[in-house]
Amino acid sequence: MQDILEEALTSIKQHNKAALCIVTETIGSGPGKAGSKMLVYSDGSSKGTIGGGAVELEVIGLAQKQLSLGKPIMVSFNLSEDLKMSCGGKMQVYIEPLGIIPRLIVFGAGHVGQALAKLAPGLGFSTLVIDPREDLIATINGPGSKGIVSPYLTALQDLIFDENIYIVITTPNHATDETLLIQCATQQYAYLGMIGSRRKVEEIKRRAIETATIPAHVLPLIDMPIGIPIAT
Repeated sequence: MQDILEEALTSIKQHNKAALCIVTETIGSGPGKAGSKMLVYSDGSSKGTIGGGAVELEVIGLAQKQLSLGKPIMVSFNLSEDLKMSCGGKMQVYIEPLGIIPRLIVFGAGHVGQALAKLAPGLGFSTLVIDPREDLIATINGPGSKGIVSPYLTALQDLIFDENIYIVITTPNHATDETLLIQCATQQYAYLGMIGSRRKVEEIKRRAIETATIPAHVLPLIDMPIGIPIAT
C-alpha cells in the first residue's frame, strides 16, 4: 500500500485531482480489510483496491462525486442490505479529495487586482486575473497567478462554477461590476465579493430587489463592499 501513498503524494504535487479512499473499519465478513487503500481519479480510473466487488464500484462513484464537491466524507455500508453482497459484513470507508487548489478569479487588473495576484498564491490559491487592458495584464506574471486579456463578460462565459471557485469583482466601471455580479450571483461558488462604496452597494442591492435580478436570499451571501472596515 506504500505505492498508493506515493501515488497520492505525486497527485498532490502535480495538482492532479484524485480521491484517497481508506477502509477505516470492517465488521464481519467483507472483501476488504481495515487499512485497505484505493486512489480514484476524476475519470473513474483507480489504483489499488479496497476489496473489489459492488462496494468498490460504489466507492469509486462516491469518490468522483466528492472530487467535484472538494469535500471529504465518511461512508458506511451494510454489505448485504445496501449492496446485496453475500459476504454480509459491514464496512466503513473514508474518502478524501486530494490535489484540489481553490481558484480565485479576479475581474479587474487595477490596484486591487494586482495586489490579489501577488498575495493570493501564497495563501494557496490558483489565481486568474481578467481584464481587457493588455498593459495591466502584462504585469500579472507571478508564480501561481495568470492574467488573460479579454472582455469581462466574454471570459465569464468560459468559467466553470463550483464550490471551489472564489470570485472578486473589481473593474473600473460600476455598470460592469453590477452586470458581472448579477451573472455570478446565482451560480455555484465558495465566495463572491465586489468592491465599492457603501452608496454603490446600496444602490445595487436596491435595484436587485426591485428587478429581482438577484434573489433576496442570495444578497446577504455576497460580500460587498469587500475589505475590512477601518475607522468606521
